[in-house]
Amino acid sequence: MVKFLKPGKVVILLTGRYAGKKAVIVKNNDDGTSGRPYGHAIVAGLAKEPRKVIKRSSIKKQEKRSKVKTFLKVVNYQHLMPTRYTLDVDLKSLVTADVVENSSKRIEVRKEVNGLMEEKFKTGKNRWFFQKLRF
Repeated sequence: MVKFLKPGKVVILLTGRYAGKKAVIVKNNDDGTSGRPYGHAIVAGLAKEPRKVIKRSSIKKQEKRSKVKTFLKVVNYQHLMPTRYTLDVDLKSLVTADVVENSSKRIEVRKEVNGLMEEKFKTGKNRWFFQKLRF
């Protein structure tokens, strides 16, 4: 069977607090670990998407509306729906398994991920990822 849940793949979360939100696989674990004996992935996703920016609004307002809020989470493969999209963001060095388990480290790393996602949004590529999912 072909492994298609790879780092960089955009997925939609199906259950939990962030159900219906888009995320990117940072690290996948097909066979599971001793703590989680099932296929799972560490994902970084958008808890809050950037809002629509109007050209005539002030720069301060444009910056505020361009903010994103992210989350880090370990998710079972059963609760992910893969999409055809990929996102080229290098999060593998930042987000590791021990960071996700430790709450103080997770807060620091999430702020760095916020910055990377905002930069990705401001470049204008991968527009689909930064739009709110309508369903």
